[in-house]
Amino acid sequence: MSDTEPRYDVREQTGDPDHASVDDVIDLVVHRAQNPRTEHEDAQFDRTMATVIDTYGTEPVRTVIHRVLVDNEPFRTATNGLEMRNVDGVRIGTAASWSLEELNAQDDG
Repeated sequence: MSDTEPRYDVREQTGDPDHASVDDVIDLVVHRAQNPRTEHEDAQFDRTMATVIDTYGTEPVRTVIHRVLVDNEPFRTATNGLEMRNVDGVRIGTAASWSLEELNAQDDG
């Protein structure tokens, strides 16, 4: 992958209006954290994000998701300056990338 290719198919990276926006991803991550699925195969992401948001609040999570999906920052370093553990950046980045993939798949269907 070249440096000019988007790492994630998020609208702010690709310019494609069919791709989910970073705000759509953030909204889904926060919604699922507030309303965790119980019997879903990805329910662990919801519970993990609920804990992360309870610990740090919504704004730092929003910042990490933007840094990961739009600014191409690695999960671990997207937490810089946020008084957040690097491992939580990995958790947020993972949940965000899964949510983006899900949103884009819905739009394809």
